[in-house]
Amino acid sequence: MKKGIYFLVLLLFISTLVFTAFSIRSFGAPPNSDMDNYIIENGQEETGANNIISGVVYDYRGFDTLGEVTVLFTASIAFMVLIRRLND
Repeated sequence: MKKGIYFLVLLLFISTLVFTAFSIRSFGAPPNSDMDNYIIENGQEETGANNIISGVVYDYRGFDTLGEVTVLFTASIAFMVLIRRLND
């Protein structure tokens, strides 16, 4: 009975891998969206940044970046507190 269950789980896992492998788009062919085209065409004018990546990170996704920086800062402070406690 256990071998049958293990076999079914393995079969489900392999089926999922095969399905995923055939569902992936070919390399270098990402989907094209209106948002991507808008940012590429208007990014430099709206953000004033010469590098479009910096413009997206700091202007279009500013709150997201602020949240990530807050998490990293909090983690580094917690790490420093733990290290100081271990040294005492």
